[in-house]
Amino acid sequence: MGRIYAVDLVFHNAYGPDKPWFYDPALSGGGCVMDLGVHLVDLALWTLDFPSVSNVTSKLFRDGEPLGLEPDRVEDYAVATLELSTGAVVRLACSWHLQAGCDAVISASFFGTEGGAALRNVNGSFYDFVAERYRGTARDGLAEPPDEWGGRAAADWARRLANGDRFDIAAERLVEIAGVLDRLYGR
Repeated sequence: MGRIYAVDLVFHNAYGPDKPWFYDPALSGGGCVMDLGVHLVDLALWTLDFPSVSNVTSKLFRDGEPLGLEPDRVEDYAVATLELSTGAVVRLACSWHLQAGCDAVISASFFGTEGGAALRNVNGSFYDFVAERYRGTARDGLAEPPDEWGGRAAADWARRLANGDRFDIAAERLVEIAGVLDRLYGR
């Protein structure tokens, strides 16, 4: 794909959490960004080999109304832009209860100087995905349902445990991700 310079990430969940503590900022620490957006930030930084984030802008909403600084309620919609030290730009959006016409809208698109690739869910599914590669106006399918990606991930995890793998030092990158989330919240 060449040098990646643009990333678009989306995770909209039509339902949202069913436990009251998710909606209490003192207990949850945040809303849909804390629940769904964290996975988008992690995916972007992990895929791009953890470049530093030079700038963050975000807009948080609850029930269609913008939230101000230090809100007393959590967001149910968020949109953000991350500018990376590489010059790449990551745009992300996440929500609970979005009127999207399906259970979920999940996608990750990466665009580079020599091509692109995207992953998106099929028909609102949380489990069925299509992966494609782009070159100019050409599109090549990489994976489509049915695909046992969940089974492969579980098998890989079990294999690592069986091999005696323990703490992965890369887990310390989670601190960087938490720092980006704090910046999304203006903290």
